[in-house]
Amino acid sequence: MKSFFLTNRGKIRQINEDSCGVYQNKDGQILAVVADGMGGHLAGDVASHMTTSQLQSYWEASEKLSTSDSAESWLKEHILKINSNLFTHSQENDECKGMGTTVVAAICTDLYTTVAHIGDSRCYCLNSHGFQQITEDHSLVNELVRSGHISKEDAEHHPRKNVVLRALGTEANVQMDLKTLILEEGDMLLICSDGLSNKVSEVELKSILESDDSIENKGEKLIQLANDNGGEDNITLVIVDYTSESEGE
Repeated sequence: MKSFFLTNRGKIRQINEDSCGVYQNKDGQILAVVADGMGGHLAGDVASHMTTSQLQSYWEASEKLSTSDSAESWLKEHILKINSNLFTHSQENDECKGMGTTVVAAICTDLYTTVAHIGDSRCYCLNSHGFQQITEDHSLVNELVRSGHISKEDAEHHPRKNVVLRALGTEANVQMDLKTLILEEGDMLLICSDGLSNKVSEVELKSILESDDSIENKGEKLIQLANDNGGEDNITLVIVDYTSESEGE
């Protein structure tokens, strides 16, 4: 299993409020995380970095998780703990009031992949069945699409496209979505902030991930394409390639 992560400020924003990482527990199992912060001067930056650094700390202290049930329980427990930490921090620090962040966290093992998410950052899967989004945006426009009020095409250019209905740290309690997948040799996972998914089409995402480039070049090309297409937002991604380390070396 190979992984690569990268974050970029983009062409317009003064600071990068995204954060990401790939971490290993005591057994070498992988946790991949993307967080896209929001709210207040620099507070989005605080929220996203608190989220990734705390997940890293919790994960690196964890033992092997043998089942997807144990992975779902781990993600739920620790993301809820971080939600409480963020909410308390925002209440106690005026400059951080209202801060929050999206989060996508994926525990990636040879037997299963378990994904938790809150907000409109996304997780995609590339496998023999094609390329598909496996998370569902917690956003206003997605609810409008789901309820039939607007089309998917209308959603792309909706003036309130950036309104998120769920975020980590903005309230004392939060709901997350949990999903477990079985991925096989040669499959690929892409986790990204909306700075990428808003600027690069699914056709382009699939094409670059399927190319013969190294995992590092794929990630860099995706970031570059998002910037070439405007780069109005911070751009962040993690790629996990379910290929044995020896292959292609």
